[in-house]
Amino acid sequence: MFVTGPQVAFATPMSTPRWRRWALYSPLARIIIFIAAFVPGVKLMELAMHALGWTHLGTPLQAGLGQMFGRIVPALAAYLLVTCVVERRKPSELLSRTALQRAAVGFIAGATLFSAIVGLLWLLGVYHVIGFNPHANWIVPLMMVGIGAGIGEEIMFRGILFRVVEEGMGSWIALLVSALAFGFMHAGNPGATIWSSSAIAIEAGLLFGLLYMVTRSLPICMGLHAAWNFFQGTVYGIPVSGLKADGWLVSTRTGADWLTGGTFGAEASVVALSTCVLASCALLVVALRRGAIVAPSWRRRA
Repeated sequence: MFVTGPQVAFATPMSTPRWRRWALYSPLARIIIFIAAFVPGVKLMELAMHALGWTHLGTPLQAGLGQMFGRIVPALAAYLLVTCVVERRKPSELLSRTALQRAAVGFIAGATLFSAIVGLLWLLGVYHVIGFNPHANWIVPLMMVGIGAGIGEEIMFRGILFRVVEEGMGSWIALLVSALAFGFMHAGNPGATIWSSSAIAIEAGLLFGLLYMVTRSLPICMGLHAAWNFFQGTVYGIPVSGLKADGWLVSTRTGADWLTGGTFGAEASVVALSTCVLASCALLVVALRRGAIVAPSWRRRA
């Protein structure tokens, strides 16, 4: 069942001239506009952080704040340009009275999901806690790979890529495109392989896309994303997408890489993949029952 109502955040006005439909309102045009605003924004933030001395000269806290602002501000500014200026609407999928509550729900869900994955790894005898580090640096990872990555990447991959492609090509194509882009964005990380990138595309790219499809809320996706990264690295001491973690729990993983995730982290394990696929299947059932699958634009017009 396809629904063409509130699931589609933006629809091109019928009276819009043909040239403007393609040059301003088409999915490709809006993605290009976002990139054109985002890339210079990243450079400006880098220059600003360097001028403030918050890069290699500042304290770890300043470096963390710089990384967080550098990930959030350019993406948020570019997104507001697309939604408020180009689409001429309030981005209710991002800014609402319940945004903080939704983010909190997402954070709890992400913490629960990754804790379940670690619990399964422990039951299988491949995750071992060998100590506790009360002095772990948790504030900087929370700002960088938690809040910064959670907000910035969800704006890019769900707010722009998934949402805009969905409005043109429909939900199925949007899921595929956004999941592949999200997974292989991590291909340059330490220890990354085709398998690890594919695993992230399936377990996280599809999961976050389906979560947005069901809720039409970016904050809940941001909360889940932030909790996934924070709990994986800072709580359980597992590398986050290949990046070394300084966790409260000092842990090791033993066994085959396909089971433990190897040096890349638990995201590359079949345990995480299987768990997230089950969660995605549950969200897909909800989406189908709610009629949240959006048809391609040509079918909606027909």
